[in-house]
Amino acid sequence: MATVPIPVRRVVTTFDAASRHERFEDKPLLIRSMRSLIVAGFGAWIRVSSAIGKYLNWRPNVEPYVGYGTDDYSRLICRTVYAPVRSEPGRLVRGLRAMLMVPAPATNVRIAIDEAPLTTVQIGSSEVYDRVDSGRDRSGETIISDVSGYLDLVAERRLEPGIHTVSYQVAHRKPVASQLFTIAPGTPIGVISDVDDTIMVTQAPSPLRAAYNLLLLNPKKRGSVPGMGVLFNKIADMFPQAPFFYLSTSPWNVESSIRNFIADQGFPQGPLLLRDLDPRPKTFIPSGVQHKLEFAEQLMGDFPDMRFILIGDDGQKDPTTYATIARRYPGRVLAIGIRQLSPREYSPLGPVAGLTTTQPVPVTDVPVFTGTTGSNLMKTMLPYLAKFQ
Repeated sequence: MATVPIPVRRVVTTFDAASRHERFEDKPLLIRSMRSLIVAGFGAWIRVSSAIGKYLNWRPNVEPYVGYGTDDYSRLICRTVYAPVRSEPGRLVRGLRAMLMVPAPATNVRIAIDEAPLTTVQIGSSEVYDRVDSGRDRSGETIISDVSGYLDLVAERRLEPGIHTVSYQVAHRKPVASQLFTIAPGTPIGVISDVDDTIMVTQAPSPLRAAYNLLLLNPKKRGSVPGMGVLFNKIADMFPQAPFFYLSTSPWNVESSIRNFIADQGFPQGPLLLRDLDPRPKTFIPSGVQHKLEFAEQLMGDFPDMRFILIGDDGQKDPTTYATIARRYPGRVLAIGIRQLSPREYSPLGPVAGLTTTQPVPVTDVPVFTGTTGSNLMKTMLPYLAKFQ
């Protein structure tokens, strides 16, 4: 019996379209000129690095990322990159090496969910991702990555709740696999958590320290924020069906590093929602606040009956970001947990200069719990959450 193909289309979400404050054409001439120069430089880097990769006889390969799904569709994300013949996709590497990955643009990729292939509509020589219309167009067995190597797709197929396997394959390479978390319909509670300085010590407010931790530090030596692993697992025990979504302003290049950290430190597994390292979209390079707001809004739309626990820190405007989400979606946010950074985490001179936190507790109708560690948060947050078991 032949396997029925799964129709797939390009993802259309809030973060695909430029917001009013981010539209390129609305920016001053100086900013537009600067952006144009950066975009031109980025395009030149892709062309040069791709040529070098081909000269070294590197071949396109797939870096698979963890996806998530509802009862109607699944969100799949991956990237095609040039790599040596014996390279292992998803292997843990230092951030600097990951950031220098060479994108393999316009690469044909075969994708399957639990061995059921994905198909896309093809018109002429260009890929157009939309609902399959067999009466007008013909179906293609491969899907073509964009100019930066990214594929961000929605596969339309009902799947049983749980963890599924997505396989990706390009020519002359073995298939690579990634997980797909399918959330059961009617799941009452979910968790959205920041990564940097919420569960993983990165010292994001200090640019030099953050750059060292992101680019040069051995990923195996990354430290976990004290007590946060215990807090997350206690929440997982309280709400066994609750999915965990991890947001970060880090680029997809370091996805394997964060994913391995979550597994090694014993945090509940779940999809990562990072951002493209590409200045060419209309939004240019979205701010961290915009990135988190848009992904949170997407999750609110994907799971309209789910209430969320939001967990972040006060180092990158999470308090105001989460308060904005609570105001936009009344009744959808169950609680907000904010991990407070120490003055030293804000700046090496923090204790000397007498610096304090720059983000006050957000003003919102939703209960907000604060603490410098996971243990501090547990004392007040868990008794409140126990009421909803």
